[in-house]
Amino acid sequence: STTWRMFTDTVMGGVSEGTMSRELVSGRQAIRMRGNVSLENNGGFVQISLDLDPDGEAVDASSWRGIELDVFGNGETYAMHLRTADLNRPWQSYRQRFRADPEWRTAKFPFEDFVAHRTDVELNARRLKRIGIVAIGCPFVADVSVGGVRYMQ
Repeated sequence: STTWRMFTDTVMGGVSEGTMSRELVSGRQAIRMRGNVSLENNGGFVQISLDLDPDGEAVDASSWRGIELDVFGNGETYAMHLRTADLNRPWQSYRQRFRADPEWRTAKFPFEDFVAHRTDVELNARRLKRIGIVAIGCPFVADVSVGGVRYMQ
């Protein structure tokens, strides 16, 4: 099985801080990311990510329409980032934004709605590698929980 991992902008000199824990959130087991997003030192993100394949290989998700997340948060806006085998720079991704309200809900992310970030390569759902839940772009306190991840019919 694959496991969630935590990253912050300190990998590139930023000063954002974050923690990741597995805990009960409003009655449901979840992975919870908390942090303080700071734009100091050209930073600006806190992220948890999940490799879709345990060996880090690309996954063919082309028979699905997208990805669904069960999310709970603090009313802030977060981003879902996808990485594929076609991307080789850490700042490249495919992105969609979403609000995480203080109640459990299912957020849907159709593949066709992802926007390419710093790449001209179109999203190829046959070559998915990783999903990321990211607090990014402006200073704020992040608190978002993921209770489930599924491919979308």
